[in-house]
Amino acid sequence: MRTKKSKVKLIPLGGLGEIGKNITAIEYEDEIIVIDCGLSFPDNEMYGIDLVIPDISYLLENREKVKGIFITHGHEDHIGALPYILKEINVPVYASKFTLSLIESKLIEFNMVSSCSLNEITLKEPIKTEHFACEFIRTCHSIADSCSLAITTPQGVIFHTGDFKIDYTPVDGEVIDLQRISEIGKRRVLLLMADSTNATREGFTISETIIGQNLTRLFRNAKGRVIVATFSSNVHRVQQVINSSITYGRKVAFSGRSMEKISQIAMDLGYLKVPKNTIIKLDDIHKYPDNKVTIITTGSQGEPMSALSRIASGSHKNIGLKEGDYIIISASPIPGNTKLITKLIDILISKGAEVIYDAMEEVHVSGHACREELKLIHSLIKPKYFVPVHGEYRHLKEHAELAKSLGMDEKNIFLLDNGDVLELTGKKAVKAKSIHTGTVYVDGSGVGDVGNIVLRDRKVLSQDGILTAVLAIDKESKEIISGPDIISRGFVYVKDSNDLLSEATTLIEREVENCLANDIVDWYSIKSKIKSSLGQFLYTKTKRKPMIIPVIVEKEQ
Repeated sequence: MRTKKSKVKLIPLGGLGEIGKNITAIEYEDEIIVIDCGLSFPDNEMYGIDLVIPDISYLLENREKVKGIFITHGHEDHIGALPYILKEINVPVYASKFTLSLIESKLIEFNMVSSCSLNEITLKEPIKTEHFACEFIRTCHSIADSCSLAITTPQGVIFHTGDFKIDYTPVDGEVIDLQRISEIGKRRVLLLMADSTNATREGFTISETIIGQNLTRLFRNAKGRVIVATFSSNVHRVQQVINSSITYGRKVAFSGRSMEKISQIAMDLGYLKVPKNTIIKLDDIHKYPDNKVTIITTGSQGEPMSALSRIASGSHKNIGLKEGDYIIISASPIPGNTKLITKLIDILISKGAEVIYDAMEEVHVSGHACREELKLIHSLIKPKYFVPVHGEYRHLKEHAELAKSLGMDEKNIFLLDNGDVLELTGKKAVKAKSIHTGTVYVDGSGVGDVGNIVLRDRKVLSQDGILTAVLAIDKESKEIISGPDIISRGFVYVKDSNDLLSEATTLIEREVENCLANDIVDWYSIKSKIKSSLGQFLYTKTKRKPMIIPVIVEKEQ
């Protein structure tokens, strides 16, 4: 007698309606598998925050069900949260060789690698649990060893593209396995989850190899040192910079902590193929003529503390900017970084460097599929249901419209938010009650101890400053025996604002005396009166709202 199958639950915990923080749970009865475990970087409103990671409360509540974390590739928005998550829920991690090496390097920094179960996968050999079989399939992206996932469940196959593009001439020769993807498409795919980052862009993403050809052409024009800024994880781009350097007899040095670390991992594993004696130490670049040196560096996003920014400001200990330096910024701005990059370029040019960037020459290409590539994947997979993933809402919406244009029933397309639960069977898919999800802020060594209230306070402090009013009171005599004294930080300069602060002092004194005269002697009520009246007074005078902290000292008996 056949028993009725349970529903498969798809639960995105991050990565939808945003760029970064990718993590998705797939649940069936007593098992959960997790796809990716990424972080995002703070925006301008997150004062003092270092990183943002997903809230995994749901996984912690169901920790006995979680059987493993399956990683599609090694970018920070897919692996960056692992050290924090594995501290809370230590389960096996499955990934390709290069991805696993990046994860291992990250866990070493946290002194965690010996306590974690890291498992290298083999393509086309599924990792099996009681209810799931998860197969890794080669794709192309802007990092080596990227994979899609075909997850066989009791209700059908769920296909997750990961971040991908279709590159027929990849630098490493590892072409996306369209044949295997086509074979999976013949197996009645229940659900497709597909990268939506470039769903608004027409056509095809150009091949990474084209960038290599352009770099070699640009190297021909360089008379002095060539400094190339790119993403440290883009090993294929780094390989092409090295190839161009070899063509013109240049030695190569790496600058920037992540660039040095990842390039070394890539060379050790054979993902970077470099002839002997090509790589030199950064300390030794002065031993060679400028026209025989290439420096590959971090800082393509204009980050203030990156190697390229330190070169521009003159604070890099090994590299001083020279007139005639030929600088190639081989990356496009991440949303929100345009001003930083523009400012950096201006500084570099003003100091005599020639700067080549994406708006001038084709020195960067996206690692994400454009519309024609997405159409091909949809046509090969032929899913019953579709959930666009990896993108802001406009990307997800555009991808949903693309699926409709290919003939998919609108009722079978689901635009989900983080925390939504999609219940799937072979016959229907429905949204169920959402679960709690959100973000956790990492500030220094603190994880989750900074919330929205703290961020709000930091915002106030950064914009309007702080005013501290200190006074001592004798409760028995109901008199002010010292103060009020006002301390201003980030609000007004005391010497220039004597009249304002004098009026504020008088106001505080009057409010406190009025409280005491009316037998209001509890500190909470007096402080509330001070904050209310002083805040209103300062806004009327300055149109600013500083944080006001009354400090009341009671006379000892």
